[in-house]
Amino acid sequence: MGLLDGKVAIITGAGNGLGEAYAKLFAREGASVVVNDLGGARDGTGADRSAAQKVVDAIQAEGGRAVANGDDVSTVQGGENILATALDSFGRADILVCNAGILRDRSFANTSEADWDAVIKVHLKGTYCTALPVWKWMKDNGGGAMVLTSSTSGLYGNFGQTNYGAAKAGIYGMVRVMSIEGRKYNIRVMGLAPGAYTRMTSDLPGRQGKEPDPLSLPENVAPGVLYMVSDLAAEHSGKILGVSARGVREIKMVETEGFQPGRPYTAQEVAAAADRVFFTEPENVHRIGAAVPA
Repeated sequence: MGLLDGKVAIITGAGNGLGEAYAKLFAREGASVVVNDLGGARDGTGADRSAAQKVVDAIQAEGGRAVANGDDVSTVQGGENILATALDSFGRADILVCNAGILRDRSFANTSEADWDAVIKVHLKGTYCTALPVWKWMKDNGGGAMVLTSSTSGLYGNFGQTNYGAAKAGIYGMVRVMSIEGRKYNIRVMGLAPGAYTRMTSDLPGRQGKEPDPLSLPENVAPGVLYMVSDLAAEHSGKILGVSARGVREIKMVETEGFQPGRPYTAQEVAAAADRVFFTEPENVHRIGAAVPA
């Protein structure tokens, strides 16, 4: 018995890297998998359905069940087509992992409108376009599990990724709201901030020309995501997990005791109460290692 026996999983951006690793592991655990990938370059240009088909072929060679889909996640029609592929091929949709993404890294001053729009469209709008039709189906058919991919670049920040960080922070907001709305429909939503060595990250500063840490390969992130979509995580909707070579950990937004005067106050009083307004930990206490996109 696998953890996902009888389940149908949709994974976007599953033609390479993390999505490919998820698809193969989910299939080994008994899921029927819709492997979605537009097959474009890292910056979002181009399209090639063969990327998704190669993953499907590999899954089927191991005796698993999978079907390829080449629709664009950043359009409403694309999202509807992805769901239709699952329903036409396997009759249901129990799991969604929104993983598709692109990079167009620039410092903020050098980020063009086209760079901004493309990254926001694929990551943030793409999560909406893909999740909405699946959400509606799950709402009417007993629920399901979703994992939406955020990033430490959005949760903590990372130089040169204003567009990417903004999209990933927006996805964090989606997780928090959707997990509240999903309670009455048995729809569980979790957020993922992965760190892995993939084509998205292999040439980032500090990684160029180096052999990857084996623990940073996608195959070593996938078990954490398998946990998230399985019934093992049934009590953890709304939570964000960081999954990387460091292991698996929850990431939370927290606040300090704060300055609570209970009366009109001045800016100078806020400054005087800085030890209560701000955290006293070092700035990088939760930022071990550089934040990298995923």
